[in-house]
Amino acid sequence: MSMSYIDKNYIYAVSRIRYAELRLLDGSVFDRLIEAKDVAECITILAEKGFGGEYRDPEGMLGYEKSRLWELIAELVPDMSVFDVFRLQNDYSNLKAAIKESALDLDIPGIYSQEAVADPMLIKQAVRERRYKELPLEMADIAELCHELFLRTGDGQLCDIMIDRAAMEAILRAAEASKEPVLIEYSRLTVGASDIKIAVRAMLTGKDDEFLRRALAPCPLLDTELLIRAALSGMDELCAYLMNTDFKDAVTELRKSLAAFEKYCDDLIIERLGTQKWNSFGLGPIAAYILARETEIRSVRILLTAKQNGFSAESIRERMRRTYV
Repeated sequence: MSMSYIDKNYIYAVSRIRYAELRLLDGSVFDRLIEAKDVAECITILAEKGFGGEYRDPEGMLGYEKSRLWELIAELVPDMSVFDVFRLQNDYSNLKAAIKESALDLDIPGIYSQEAVADPMLIKQAVRERRYKELPLEMADIAELCHELFLRTGDGQLCDIMIDRAAMEAILRAAEASKEPVLIEYSRLTVGASDIKIAVRAMLTGKDDEFLRRALAPCPLLDTELLIRAALSGMDELCAYLMNTDFKDAVTELRKSLAAFEKYCDDLIIERLGTQKWNSFGLGPIAAYILARETEIRSVRILLTAKQNGFSAESIRERMRRTYV
């Protein structure tokens, strides 16, 4: 399939995305939300902007917007699999939920994400009945390993880190298979940031090298062995190592706090993909819009949670992610 064919195939989709971008919440809206006196006022402001449809509760509004995003993408592209990189993490979160539900012999409502590649109920039933071969091929082995491990040891933390690593590896594979530079860059930055966050948390909690080797996903932007050695040596060594990577500009934020580092990485990805605003062809603008909407929804969630917990406007502002518009 030639690139010209792909570009033509996405022209209509990109034109729809350009229109959809006009409805994204911009910095002025977030300023109003930050200065609002409480959650109720935030919901009123969001409703004025059409955010959340008919819902007037935080979870309802956020859930509606997630569904709305993927309904639009399904309308625009004949094959959604190229955008699996944005949804695969939800599949592996659903796998964690299925393992815990099965081990506890419970049915817990509302714990499965519907914005996933695989049917959540397929994952639930396959795990509960130990029919792992019915799962997506790349998930089957880790599902069997972690389910049996959890049943045998009850070590939920170990299962979680192994599944999280499998999720990151799946995201990298999906992006590389797409051969789309914008998706490859997104996946590498996402996995690299995840590895660094894991390394920092492991350093702060005294985890050993065995833990890190199980938890870190190989990433083209990082040397895993050097990252492990640096993390085991302390923050100064970790920061010194990162100065020689694509994350060197994040070191200042990392020294402030892990939350500041996470915000920096989210903003970096938005900034890198933001160049797609000037691209009229291909799937790049659609990928950038997906990321923009997911970031918008996450920012609204952060803001509403902060409001519920009585955070100051200044504190909330520090947590807000970069907007796409």
